[in-house]
Amino acid sequence: MKYLKTLILFAVFSFNVTAQHNSKSENKQQGNATYVIKNVNVIPMTKSNKIIENATVVILDQKILSINGTIPNNAKIIDGTGKWLIPGLVDMHVHTNADLNFRENSPTQGATFFMDTQDVMTTYIANGVTTIFELGGRVEHFGQRNEIAKGKVIGPRMAIAPMINGGDPNNGGRIVNNASDARQAVRSVKAEGYNFIKAYSQLNIESFQAIVDEAQKQGLKVVGHIPDAFKGQTEKAFVPNFGLVAHAEEFSKQIRNQAKTKKEAQYFAQLSKDNDTWLTPNLIAIVKIRDQVQSLDSIRLMETLKYVHPILQDKWLTSNNYHKHASPEFIDYLDSLITFHKEMVVAFKDAGVPILAGTDAGVSGIVTGFSLHDELALLVDAGLTNEEALMAATRLPATWLEIDDAIGTVEVGKFADLVLLDANPLIEINNTRKIYGVFVNGRWIDNGKIENMLSDLAKWNSEMKNKFKWKKRREY
Repeated sequence: MKYLKTLILFAVFSFNVTAQHNSKSENKQQGNATYVIKNVNVIPMTKSNKIIENATVVILDQKILSINGTIPNNAKIIDGTGKWLIPGLVDMHVHTNADLNFRENSPTQGATFFMDTQDVMTTYIANGVTTIFELGGRVEHFGQRNEIAKGKVIGPRMAIAPMINGGDPNNGGRIVNNASDARQAVRSVKAEGYNFIKAYSQLNIESFQAIVDEAQKQGLKVVGHIPDAFKGQTEKAFVPNFGLVAHAEEFSKQIRNQAKTKKEAQYFAQLSKDNDTWLTPNLIAIVKIRDQVQSLDSIRLMETLKYVHPILQDKWLTSNNYHKHASPEFIDYLDSLITFHKEMVVAFKDAGVPILAGTDAGVSGIVTGFSLHDELALLVDAGLTNEEALMAATRLPATWLEIDDAIGTVEVGKFADLVLLDANPLIEINNTRKIYGVFVNGRWIDNGKIENMLSDLAKWNSEMKNKFKWKKRREY
């Protein structure tokens, strides 16, 4: 009997090892496969952005091997006739769901609520979003990035920025209220392996300026809000190394009770231009907030709600902080922001300030992946050309993140993060939604696979709908 048990244990162990090995081999084969896209129209998104018509693109070992070069033997052929190839899209402002502890902290307490990383990443990949900038960085996000790197999860590249805030300890983020603590927080962030810092709203002037200065000394880039402490003296926030404003709303908050006109937009644009500070307008965020304030039907009737984890679906509908503050005055205010932010897009464009596409994906009403296409349409509606909007989600984000040697354009030697479209987005920006397939780090995901991934996700969410309720989150 003892011998039999030993045999069974050995068999189980051998099966697990073999399964893991086979899984790794399959992922390696996927990544090392040679693909050829034939007769495709390439929109490279380089500075000249000259379209390469009826091109042959060869992909090998996760990278673009050649454009209009020799076709290798045994390559997998993808017919690109009538299709358009663009770089993988980048969302420069996301909040990615990850494992979380909803209970009291204790010396041995881990997470109490767990997210399936593939489920979290599926909506990005399904929408051609192959790089994201996480602006609420936690150690769990490093774990997600590692799962993707190991090939266990099909997901985007992840740049991660933790938040440094000020004021009350309950405000969220790492709290600092003087220059010394601010500088130490920056050094700690670097030691933990981050490359970026997000500065937040409750920082005082002294702490904010110390963060930006110390980050420059440590080789870290700063993105963030314009702290409330700068109201009436906004220009003092624009110090060297404050590299990116995360919302157009950060400017409008500085003049909350003042007229918001073209003149103010031009003033803010010049401040940014003079300091080499870029802008992520994040237009979709205010549009979605306004919709929720007016009616929760804007959430309930969303076609993409089925792809959102059931506990978040419940939170958005039963504990919606935006809707709790609903009033005609608040709706009017949000409408004024929507109008002013369009003015800002034009002013920043005219001033030559680089504009990046970001969405606040993951917060109430903003569905990861899908929201980036909404943002591109809003940027065009505000005054960007289709090409400028695409630039805001490809080459320019790669440049700001300092990974433009690896992604952001369709060029030989760069990683094969690519989106194959059924129609030309330079003619109609909504054609970015017409996805035939996506290359993720050289791995080909066709629209059939995408549909299956989305279908499986929606099915699981539907089946679990009654199991996860926001008000019971501390019981999990």
